[in-house]
Amino acid sequence: MTETVASPTTIAASHQDQQYIGGEWVAGESGDFIDVIDPSTEETIGCIPAGTAEEVDRAAKAARAAFDTWSQTPVDERLRILEAVIEGFKAREDDLVRVMSMEMGAPESFSRGAQFALPLMTMQTAVEILRDFEFEYEANGVLLRREPIGVIGAITPWNFPLHQVALKVIPGLATGCTVVLKPSEVTPLSSVIFTEVLEAAGVPAGVFNLVQGAGPAVGEAIAGHPDIDLVSFTGSTRAGKRVSELASETVKRVTLELGGKSANIILDDADFEAAVTAGVAGCYLNTGQACNAPTRMLVPRARLAEVEEIAKRAAGGFVAGEAREGQTALGPVTTEAGLHRVRRYIEQGVEEGAKLVTGGSEPAAERGYFVTPTVFSEVTPEMTIAREEIFGPVLSILTYDSEDEAVAITNDSEYGLGGWVWAGSVERGRAVARRMRTGQVYINGANIHPYAPFGGYKQSGNGREWGLYGFEECLETKAILG
Repeated sequence: MTETVASPTTIAASHQDQQYIGGEWVAGESGDFIDVIDPSTEETIGCIPAGTAEEVDRAAKAARAAFDTWSQTPVDERLRILEAVIEGFKAREDDLVRVMSMEMGAPESFSRGAQFALPLMTMQTAVEILRDFEFEYEANGVLLRREPIGVIGAITPWNFPLHQVALKVIPGLATGCTVVLKPSEVTPLSSVIFTEVLEAAGVPAGVFNLVQGAGPAVGEAIAGHPDIDLVSFTGSTRAGKRVSELASETVKRVTLELGGKSANIILDDADFEAAVTAGVAGCYLNTGQACNAPTRMLVPRARLAEVEEIAKRAAGGFVAGEAREGQTALGPVTTEAGLHRVRRYIEQGVEEGAKLVTGGSEPAAERGYFVTPTVFSEVTPEMTIAREEIFGPVLSILTYDSEDEAVAITNDSEYGLGGWVWAGSVERGRAVARRMRTGQVYINGANIHPYAPFGGYKQSGNGREWGLYGFEECLETKAILG
């Protein structure tokens, strides 16, 4: 562990060097720590305990012991606690915005408008659903009960550090489940504050537990633990396969939200200025670190020169800079490994013959993990940059000669998470969307919706989150006859 730089983070997340198990903040038993790095400055801003399988075991047992009582807690009481969580979360807004900007690099404007706003939206939606949710009803002469599945093991990523936490934890608590959370060791400090919010709101001991640490030690222990009934994982496809393998030993339910290589089909009757500009912005959202980002832009071959011009101009509006400056539209990628990965993909695109419209692999700043926003054109479907998830501000423009070809290129992918269609009418856009093998499709720049199920086809995962579908992942169905 290196010396920590004095910063607001060390004050805002006062329990950062502890685990939260069975309602108590406890020192990590390994005695080892993992540094948290500010990707804008490459400085150490905090540290967390390197968790162990033994700590996961204690947390899982605490969650199991708390389950019987929490699962029988009246809905009104669960609502009261969740409403207190929401109020406590809003009271910590400034702390959370500052911490997330420091730990994952997002500009503070984006941290406030998305990294904070999205989990708040998730919590408020969960409360709305819980107020009217039917846990028991009759259908065709059968009494049907939807009961909490048990203990949820939640393993979350660093790109949307609190939104993914909220998507797993809050529906779990709302439905009567108990939870063991392992946030990403790259961006854990916001989850420490989130845990402080849950504690202050009166979530009973053992109902929620936080075990920090690395994936091989803590994540794998969660995935394979016999007291955990559902493991909900968001991350890479490679890691998701490992989670599934370990979870199969106890035949637990697995929800996976994994990688993506989403296509953005711009049809010939679309508004190209709006479509291309929005497509670049969508690709660069969160510095390109979004699993459903529209990183493949499919355009009519005859309009390619026009698209290149618009895309280059749009990309020029994104300037890399430190997150706390508050004036930049593009922060750094979050990890040093990610920086090298993205730069290598850009070099590979050039090597394989793609046309570099703007950007490149040269460093975008003297310090920090900054990538120059990049646009490639004349990309063919077999190129690496058209097939693999880059997770950085890199757009690939591909061409098509017919609507059928555009759909075929879109579906020729191992992924199927998100998608965009731009068309002259919503009806035409929906007709194309119905042919896309992907879990979500946005027509003409439609906004996200808290009740829209989120999840993927193929190797983008299985199961759904958000809204009502996020509730149902946490429930078992019982039929009572007679």
